[in-house]
Amino acid sequence: MTKIYEAAVLTQASLPSAAWDLTSFLENAKAQIQLWGGLLLMLLGAVGLVWGGVLAIKKLMANPQSAGQQQGWGTIAMLILVGGALGTGGWSLISTIGSGGQQTITDLGGGTVIAQTADQFSGFLSGSPK
Repeated sequence: MTKIYEAAVLTQASLPSAAWDLTSFLENAKAQIQLWGGLLLMLLGAVGLVWGGVLAIKKLMANPQSAGQQQGWGTIAMLILVGGALGTGGWSLISTIGSGGQQTITDLGGGTVIAQTADQFSGFLSGSPK
């Protein structure tokens, strides 16, 4: 009987502690939304890829008289490219694109843009050094 009691105590001790604070809730919500959003983006990417393929086949098989009613090749190519990228990348692709935008905004806000005064610029255009 003692061994059963010890096994029960060890099992309870190895369970993770449940954190019921706002930070844990928000971190878990963020992770879950990223998971669901990524899966949704992958699903939409697969739909775009399939629809781009359908439109390409329809355009290739279309009667030349109905060519004005068909989607353009650019639209079909974009559906296939973006659909394939989202279908394989999902959240990580969107996150990478967003982090590139964040880096650009950080660079612009951090003073890495070179600003010249109007006098320096007019001297540059006239060719005379100042």
